[in-house]
Amino acid sequence: MVKFSKQFEGQLVPEWKEAFVDYRQLKKEIKKIHLLNHQNTKKRKSSFVNSIVSSLRKYTCLDHKHREPRVIQVHRKLTASASSTDLYETELLEQFADTDAALNKVNQFYRTKEKEFLERGESLKKQMEILTELKTALKQRHAKGPPSQDSKEEDSISGTISCDDESIKDVMDAEQGLENLTEEFDKDDIKFSETPKSGELERSIRMKKEDGKFRSFSGRVINCQGKNLRIHIPLTNPTRTVSAITYLLWDDLVNQSSKKCGPEGNKLHVNKKKLHHAEKMIKGAFIELYKGLGYLKTYRNLNMLAFVKILKKFDKVTNKQVLPIYLRVVESSYFNSSDKALKLADEVEELFVKHFAEDDKRKAMKYLKPTLRKESHAVTFFIGLFTGCFIALFVGYVIMAHITGMYRSNSDTMYMETVYPVLSMFSLLFLHFFLYGCNIFMWRKTRINYSFIFELSPTKELKYRDVFLICTTSMTAVVGVLFVHLSLVEKGYSYAQVQVIPGLLLLLFIVVLLCPFNIIYKSSRYRLLSVLRNIILSPLYKVVMLDFFMADQLCSQVPMLRELEYIACYYITGSYKTQDYNYCMRNRILQETCYAVSFLPYYWRAMQCARRWFDEGHKSHLINLGKYVSAMLAAGAKVAYEKEKNVGWLCLVVIMSTVATVYQLYWDFVKDWGLLQFNSKNPWLRDELMLRQKFIYFFSMGLNLVLRLAWLQTVFHYNFGKVDYRVTMLFLAALEVVRRGQWNFYRLENEHLNNAGKFRAVKIVPLPFHEVDEQD
Repeated sequence: MVKFSKQFEGQLVPEWKEAFVDYRQLKKEIKKIHLLNHQNTKKRKSSFVNSIVSSLRKYTCLDHKHREPRVIQVHRKLTASASSTDLYETELLEQFADTDAALNKVNQFYRTKEKEFLERGESLKKQMEILTELKTALKQRHAKGPPSQDSKEEDSISGTISCDDESIKDVMDAEQGLENLTEEFDKDDIKFSETPKSGELERSIRMKKEDGKFRSFSGRVINCQGKNLRIHIPLTNPTRTVSAITYLLWDDLVNQSSKKCGPEGNKLHVNKKKLHHAEKMIKGAFIELYKGLGYLKTYRNLNMLAFVKILKKFDKVTNKQVLPIYLRVVESSYFNSSDKALKLADEVEELFVKHFAEDDKRKAMKYLKPTLRKESHAVTFFIGLFTGCFIALFVGYVIMAHITGMYRSNSDTMYMETVYPVLSMFSLLFLHFFLYGCNIFMWRKTRINYSFIFELSPTKELKYRDVFLICTTSMTAVVGVLFVHLSLVEKGYSYAQVQVIPGLLLLLFIVVLLCPFNIIYKSSRYRLLSVLRNIILSPLYKVVMLDFFMADQLCSQVPMLRELEYIACYYITGSYKTQDYNYCMRNRILQETCYAVSFLPYYWRAMQCARRWFDEGHKSHLINLGKYVSAMLAAGAKVAYEKEKNVGWLCLVVIMSTVATVYQLYWDFVKDWGLLQFNSKNPWLRDELMLRQKFIYFFSMGLNLVLRLAWLQTVFHYNFGKVDYRVTMLFLAALEVVRRGQWNFYRLENEHLNNAGKFRAVKIVPLPFHEVDEQD
């Protein structure tokens, strides 16, 4: 039977952990009393009984109506503040003078979160009313008859636009990520999904253009049913931004009197497409609100159960009848007696069923309470099966390569230049993917809410077993195909006959990645493609956590990207038919493209930093941008040194790489991991740690330092005996992937602790309609 303490820690909301009852600490106090019960000194026994009751009063709320003069006396009083929060004092034979804030921790947190969700609920109800009115008006207009053939505008309702010289940057204040809330609603409407900016429901940063010509598309104000409304449609992708600017320019051309702001001077059309997107935003907000109310219910139930359990243990150890008195008080306390959140949850459920599920409650529950995908034992079985197959094939491949001398310094140049890059590329790729699976396992074990941080769909995200299955299956296929290829070469087949095999292997993986059918983790594959698109067009897209996290992974996969570029060139240009493997390196354009690949990941990451600075205005993003610029300069120096190997370029490589390494190490330890805090209660680390063994953090910092110095190979040119230099380069590239794997864990640990410090467990979805005053 699982102990309650493990159940308690396993079910609590990770971001709210500090607001829960410290059940583990209270159990320690109970154990101290239990040990002292074997002693005969009554004075010590009485002293520790007082101590545990004093500890208990910090986590229970006691009422003045229930008193037992000989054991416990309870007083309640109101605070002088306007919050009308009840504070409680407990007496045990003598009165305690101090009013401990920890006594009301659970109540105060519950009251704060309940107020937040109630306000959000009221705002959503108003949003729903406005949306219903606009949809009704649109239907009434449609019922009057179809639009004229001369009009290119679809059915819409119009309202007077008030003057509002906001820039388009105003609308881009909300983060791109509502996509992850609504991508499963309508597969045909995925292109409209976006991400909110957490905690900024009503605030928008207004940046005015100097010329005052451009106005925010979402900032336009319409008058509907007597209300002045601003429609807030986030412009977080290039298509919507260009469409908004085009609309504004066309609107200014047609309406020359827009500057006069007259009642007929400007019209805003609210068509079906805009209402549909507004509906999806409200729908996502309802889902997040319902999720938050569910967390609040869990918080309520778990704390209540913890109080009951700890009081029973206390009575059992001390033979005191404390439970009846405390339990009555706890049951009547605010966090357990208030039903406002429960009623709001019922209202949200009813509204969702009515407006978004066509009165089908079962359909509504698929969105409000999505059923998590069950982990199958078949996945574990196939992981073991393919792992065994991979090991057997890999051992066979290594033995055959050793016998034929393929990986020696004087090996077959054709094989090492054309086939080995395929093995190298897939090895680095799936090693990285395997480490990501290990990251998921550790994040789950340490209760790091990576799904919330990455904004992944709980019903579609990859579990660590899924990742391991993909890795073992893929590498079994890769090694198996290359084993067959090497066997054919040894049997006397010419390269002209078998050289197409590695190309077909790469083509097979590309086809699987782009496969439109709902097989082989389609949602995850397409999400990966969308993230890669966002990275490539990073200056044009709003940057979210998953985007820059993935871009950081690409910075560690530069060797893999260079191998991919070379293989693509080799097969696309048809060089495999003539075995001219030097063609791609002789062609100047293709050669420059190869060098450009070394810069691209750092360039994309730098552009993301620039976009985040533009959106958020924090100077730290500019400092982070400098880190990637230094990495680009170091990479450029290495490329130049590869072309002209002289002392001058070597000195420049050493200088630039040293500066970039120091820059990167500082950012790794201080910013990304949040370590090296000198005034922390954990010296040289940070106050909160997810791992209990502190030496692991110091070991990881040391390992990160050593692996960051892999660029020294450029200076010393060390090699492993008679092994081909390409094998040494693969080993060093693999070390960088390993470094990135450990970096991933601490990066998300720090992000999780930041969320927990702000008690941020649900996303705040930006709402489309905002009422404005007439004077605005």
